[in-house]
Amino acid sequence: MPARLPSWAWVTGLTTGAIAVVAVLGVQADQGTKPTASAARPSTPATADAKPSAEPEEKEKGAKPKESAVPADSGTGRRIVYSLGTRQVWLVDASDAPRRSFEVWPGTVAPDPGTYTIGTRTDATTGSDGVDIEHIVYFAAKSGVSIAFSNAVDGSSPPPAEGRSTGGIRVAKADGEALWTFGTTGTTVRVVE
Repeated sequence: MPARLPSWAWVTGLTTGAIAVVAVLGVQADQGTKPTASAARPSTPATADAKPSAEPEEKEKGAKPKESAVPADSGTGRRIVYSLGTRQVWLVDASDAPRRSFEVWPGTVAPDPGTYTIGTRTDATTGSDGVDIEHIVYFAAKSGVSIAFSNAVDGSSPPPAEGRSTGGIRVAKADGEALWTFGTTGTTVRVVE
């Protein structure tokens, strides 16, 4: 039969463990790092701060850094801005301040640079790639393919089906909800290089 520790020894062990955890967190804070869960699709939460940014730990090797400012050639006023080159979207309010910025995963058919208007919105359907999607916001068409922002219901972002023309621009689930709320019918979408 194992010997029992006195109750003070058990409390001392817990205290020592707690101090060790606090020390590790303190060292991480001094080094400018923080413990984070790995995420397949980092996004920038909506904040009052007009400078969205990605944490360095969240960037994949070889990934393009996110731009912090709305592209200069994207117009003015309340709008959604989509950069083809950086694969990034900004939700911009009437005062030209970005309220949210996030990465996107485009399909195989990209809209031409220009100004569009959201015409149709659909709560949920199955995408042309067979994935269940929601928060579908249609704003353009090209070569007979409708182009829309959407998010997969399960939060995934599979690569576009090989050999198929798809106009879905996928976003993370939380970003899809924000875009759905922001992108009402008639909202301007500005596509830039």
